[in-house]
Amino acid sequence: MKFGKSICVLNVGGTRYAFTREVIRDFPLRRVSRLHACATEKEVLELCDDYDRDRNEFFFDRHAQAFVFIMLYVRSGTLRFVPGVCELSFYTEMLYWGLESVHLDTCCQKRLDDRMTEMGLDDLSEGDIRLSGDESQSPSEPAEGTAAVSRRARWMEKMRKTFEEPNSSLAAQLLASISVIFVIVSMVMLCASTLPDWDTAKRNTVEEHKIVEAVCIGWFTAECLVRFLVARNKWDFLRRPLNIIDVVAITPYYVTMAMARAGMPGAGLGVAGVTLRVLRMMRVFWLMKLARHFLGLQTLGLTLRRCYREMVMLLVFVCVAMAIYSALAQLLEHGLNLGTQNPDYASIPAAAWWVIISMTTVGYGDVYPVTVGGRLLGGMCVVSGIVLLALPITFIYHSFVQCYQELKLRSARYTRSLSSEILQ
Repeated sequence: MKFGKSICVLNVGGTRYAFTREVIRDFPLRRVSRLHACATEKEVLELCDDYDRDRNEFFFDRHAQAFVFIMLYVRSGTLRFVPGVCELSFYTEMLYWGLESVHLDTCCQKRLDDRMTEMGLDDLSEGDIRLSGDESQSPSEPAEGTAAVSRRARWMEKMRKTFEEPNSSLAAQLLASISVIFVIVSMVMLCASTLPDWDTAKRNTVEEHKIVEAVCIGWFTAECLVRFLVARNKWDFLRRPLNIIDVVAITPYYVTMAMARAGMPGAGLGVAGVTLRVLRMMRVFWLMKLARHFLGLQTLGLTLRRCYREMVMLLVFVCVAMAIYSALAQLLEHGLNLGTQNPDYASIPAAAWWVIISMTTVGYGDVYPVTVGGRLLGGMCVVSGIVLLALPITFIYHSFVQCYQELKLRSARYTRSLSSEILQ
């Protein structure tokens, strides 16, 4: 912004907000942040309805109360519908300022989806609604009103969606399909390497095996590097569990190559050989990459992340019961010395194994009580195990259903956008 004062005033429906130029430049709302790149008043008027140069005030003829809730999202990161305002009207305001449906809270996303289905708008993409609701947009402005001003920023955002959101475009779906194929090929080779005849086959076609392995690793490495380069926040990218799994799955190949070049043995029984075997087997974590492409795995991961308290509660229940029953089982089967000592219950840790397989109703049959008291205790152990395991399962189940519905709605929106892209 090469004109006006250092303080910028946004007048939205009569409500005035004052910000510095630096805040405008990094503003989370794309329409507002684009004001900073405007060099002339003509460019400014393509983004707002009017401009007062003397007061450096930008006028927007939009819903003032809706913008209040949008500003609450800017400050707190939580976006909800305005009470008493139509969901579609507020959604139009969101698109005008550069927000999308994914920014809404879960409950509001469901309300919006139900409202669009009720009005027969479920086949429209966000771009269609944005174009119909944003009448002030100039014809010369690109159709994607949410795109960044600079060409490089638009390209980075497009690349990020292509690699991070498999359902966002045709290119993203093609890239995801190729990635899944490489994962399957890698898993097949990993499983085949444990077969007895694998060593003979590998000696006969050693070059082919190395080429296939190198191509798979090269694809995973390039994919991970590109996703890191186009990430909005590099630190957040490195902290995500799936990205950590990617690094853990890729690193063993390069460590193996480095050790081979250093002349360290790869098949011996020494520390180097054991290390190599462990690192090779860590490639099984490539299966976790499928979580980016399959709704079921995403639902499982989201459920476990939201229900960690219930999972901890379940673990505490099992540990407490295991400590009590294992001590009583060791006492009844071995400690009292009533003429029949069961060697399988010689210690509390040994009895703990019987308790855990009894509480989970697995019952391998390798360890079992022989005294009357031990059998009565075993019956109580099984019944209490069923009850204790069932108590937190209800909460986990409801959370799983909720997570599945959320991800399903998000996938449906991407599908609508993709269908619109195909038709165009």
